[in-house]
Amino acid sequence: MSRLVKLLTLAALTCALIAPLAGTASAETAAYPVKNPKLTDNALYEAGALPTTTCAEPRVKRNDRKLARAYIDAVVDCLNTTWGQHLTNAGLPFEPAKVRHVSRIPKNYCGFDPSKNDSQSRYCETNGTLFFQVGKDWLDDPYDLWLLETTAFMYGYHVQELVGIYPAYDALKYGKKAEGYEQDRREYLQLECLAGTFVKSIWPMENRKSSDWNYFLNLVTGDRRGEEPTAGKAATIRAWIKRGFATGDPASCNTWKAPSSQVR
Repeated sequence: MSRLVKLLTLAALTCALIAPLAGTASAETAAYPVKNPKLTDNALYEAGALPTTTCAEPRVKRNDRKLARAYIDAVVDCLNTTWGQHLTNAGLPFEPAKVRHVSRIPKNYCGFDPSKNDSQSRYCETNGTLFFQVGKDWLDDPYDLWLLETTAFMYGYHVQELVGIYPAYDALKYGKKAEGYEQDRREYLQLECLAGTFVKSIWPMENRKSSDWNYFLNLVTGDRRGEEPTAGKAATIRAWIKRGFATGDPASCNTWKAPSSQVR
């Protein structure tokens, strides 16, 4: 089981402790800069902006799981094309990610510790596979770019694994829980930012307006993105998504060099 899954599980089991930890994290973690060059000076940041591509959105329909799964598959195909071209041109390793749709995220497979959420996703680094459990909450309103950005977010785990960021993060040492939580937020917020760069690379999309993107950003709240200690405040998450979207360049997603104030 990865350190992230362990900490997420801990956060879920110790709800009473979450508020105090979140309140003291800034004071405790400011003295813990990350110094691993695989995180702070990764070659990914030198590769430039993602190539501009065109990705058509397949049709989705409310409460239609089959169409939602086909939508995710199409987005992953586009992600494989975009990131494959980008990483290969930069001389970085690349293998396309695979997708597996399940009715329930398998427990203990690849260290998975699934939540009780109706809809959720996981990434298995050992075989480069994205797992999606598409439930009622994702199917209730699938038109709002949530599926697109969430799929791009999950693909970020694959990118981090390919370029060595995830293994370096997973090996980081930490003292107090607050320090570990900040490391988790840096990793998590980088995923959000990388998702933003991908959306920028395919934007504008046919039949989409800027108001659609702004509407999606307004959906990013704490209850839809995870617990604050490991994911960050909603405003922080939105800020990193917007940063990636503004530049389209993974260099803007170097959360590992950001001050603690930007990863709360």
